[in-house]
Amino acid sequence: MLSAALMLVISAPASFPALAQTALPPAPYANRQLDDPAQEKKARDLMHSIRCLTCQSQSVADSEASMAGDLRSEIRERIAKGEEPEHIRSWLIERYGDWISYEPTAEPIMWPLWGVPLLLLGVGGLLVAGRMKRRGAATDGKKGKQI
Repeated sequence: MLSAALMLVISAPASFPALAQTALPPAPYANRQLDDPAQEKKARDLMHSIRCLTCQSQSVADSEASMAGDLRSEIRERIAKGEEPEHIRSWLIERYGDWISYEPTAEPIMWPLWGVPLLLLGVGGLLVAGRMKRRGAATDGKKGKQI
């Protein structure tokens, strides 16, 4: 009897999380559009270019995750207050990093990311041109010996 009571006392705290509410109510503008169609269009365009922090492969506009709902609400509330979408994007990038935006930045640290593929394409083109030139010269040399 004592061991059963001891087990109950020890295991009771472990069951408390199961009784807790796991989801908060959705943010006010998570699934509700703004009254002004122009503001809603600005908000939707911005939401389509912001990555969901939970899903990581969907935009905030397409995701059903609660974190995406919070971001949709935050974006709509800021647009309704008159903030520009680029200011909101800058705030999100400052808070979560460049990764949150689907639109690439033109920061100097990113230049190698854009320049190296172009450099490799140029080198590949030179290699192909050189090989074709040598092959053409070799074919011309064989034709000249046969005549």
